[in-house]
Amino acid sequence: MSIDLKSHYDKLFNETKQKVQQDNFEVDKLIDYKNDNRYGITLVIIPSQEVKDKIQIFLSELKKIEPNQYYYRNSDIHITVMSIISCYEDFTLNQIKVQDYFEIIKKSLQNINCFDIEFSGVTASSSAIMVQGFPSNNHLNAVRDSLRNSFNSAEIENSLDKRYTIQTAHSTVIRFREEVSKKEEFLNILEKYRNYNFGKFEVSEMIFVANDWYQKKERVELIQKFQLLK
Repeated sequence: MSIDLKSHYDKLFNETKQKVQQDNFEVDKLIDYKNDNRYGITLVIIPSQEVKDKIQIFLSELKKIEPNQYYYRNSDIHITVMSIISCYEDFTLNQIKVQDYFEIIKKSLQNINCFDIEFSGVTASSSAIMVQGFPSNNHLNAVRDSLRNSFNSAEIENSLDKRYTIQTAHSTVIRFREEVSKKEEFLNILEKYRNYNFGKFEVSEMIFVANDWYQKKERVELIQKFQLLK
């Protein structure tokens, strides 16, 4: 399964630009909710420190005009390879046999070589701002397809593709806490970074974690790191 990532990101951006101008936002009302117990398990990729630092420069510009939005810290920036159990209320690792999930992921990754992802430009949705990721080859899609096939044939809890079929390599870096008040200035900065090159990094490992909705480091529990082939 593959899509034209550039066209997909462009379509998202153009649709969202119109929504922002019309105050058509999806505000996340749970960001500051102290009793948010949504939890799940995810396979993720962590971008390089250099790339994340460049993302923070972009975010710092937006913070100056929209300080109340939710900005991802470097420690929380990630690419979702697959949301294996999407976060839901009161899920805990005690409910599953973690070893079963470990074995399926290990098998899905056993023949996958390291590959690069380039972060180039930004896109948006009505609820978030994302940095656009472009993998250097089809390895990410191959991992996802293998995970889908394996989990579909295994009789264990999962929610692969239940919310949407994941096909991109983006990283969400801002979520809307409230409507954007300085819309034109906000959109101007997005346009400034629309094609900005945040850099390229090698994906040499994928990380299996238990996590909350926002991948906050305080709530992420490392389960296993999987090294890709050199």
